[in-house]
Amino acid sequence: MAVEASAPGKLFLIGEYAVLAGAPALLTAVDRRVHVRATPSPDARWRLTAANLGIRDLDLGADLQAPPEFDAATRSKLAVFEAVRAHSAAALGTRLTAQHVTIDSRDFAQDGHKLGLGSSAAVAAALTTALSQASGESLDKGALAMRAIAAHRTAQNGRGSGGDVAAAVYGGLISYTRDHTPIPLTWPADLAAYALVTGTGASTPDLVERVADYGNRAPDAHARYMADLRALADAVVGSLNDTRSFLTLAADYFAALCRLDAAAGAGIVTPQHFQLADLAAKHGGVFKTSGAGGGDVGLVFAQRGDEEKRLHAALEQAGARVVDLDFGAAGVACRTPQSPG
Repeated sequence: MAVEASAPGKLFLIGEYAVLAGAPALLTAVDRRVHVRATPSPDARWRLTAANLGIRDLDLGADLQAPPEFDAATRSKLAVFEAVRAHSAAALGTRLTAQHVTIDSRDFAQDGHKLGLGSSAAVAAALTTALSQASGESLDKGALAMRAIAAHRTAQNGRGSGGDVAAAVYGGLISYTRDHTPIPLTWPADLAAYALVTGTGASTPDLVERVADYGNRAPDAHARYMADLRALADAVVGSLNDTRSFLTLAADYFAALCRLDAAAGAGIVTPQHFQLADLAAKHGGVFKTSGAGGGDVGLVFAQRGDEEKRLHAALEQAGARVVDLDFGAAGVACRTPQSPG
């Protein structure tokens, strides 16, 4: 019987980079979903189709490792799939049988460019769910998140915080501290938020590595910048009780990220980010980067009301591209469609 699973994308709202040092991060799931379908293989050979990666009916053989003749580019595309398969095999043993897997992540790009909504994390969550269900296992969300986070970290050479995977598994608005169960939160009724396209995509592992390299070059300065970020991240949950306090904290967090980036030369903040920040500030709002930064989506926060409406109009007039997203989306979901008849 086929198994179909889906998982949402995410946005880091506040806490990126600091979360890698143990601070809490505020994340929301968004209504862009990865869809995974796993069907038992009739010939005991694994096959994969992932159209967004240019992979169609790729024969992976009967073993649990990609054939050695695959080139580096193909292996890079397969990194998350292979990591999830390996962690699933370690947990399930012989219960994990060969599958024909289809991964659809088309919702995570716009005009041919990735948006930075955590497609690889959503794939890790949905694929872990599908392989678990296909093997007759039923994981609760805690166990599912642990396995999917471990697999995603393997694919990212150990650098990921796990927050993006946690958002994909649990959904909603969460406070996430590395290797802890997320805390569900309620979105403030008078807080408006928009995601904006700010470039053509960025590599999260590359940006994180540049910041880590700066930490190796200048450990004392890096520690001071990270302490500033951590102190702000620690205050996020309390600030949600008052939208003006949250807006001030969001602006302060972006300013702290700018200082870190200026010192590290990582490329977190771009000239367009500064332009958007100035525009938002003129209308009582706050712009900040989201996640690793670079060319991925950015965020605008504002208090609902007439001022927010003027801000939204100003963004459109300036040509800023708002991404149509709903925040607080449902987490991972799974079903086993019945055969006809």
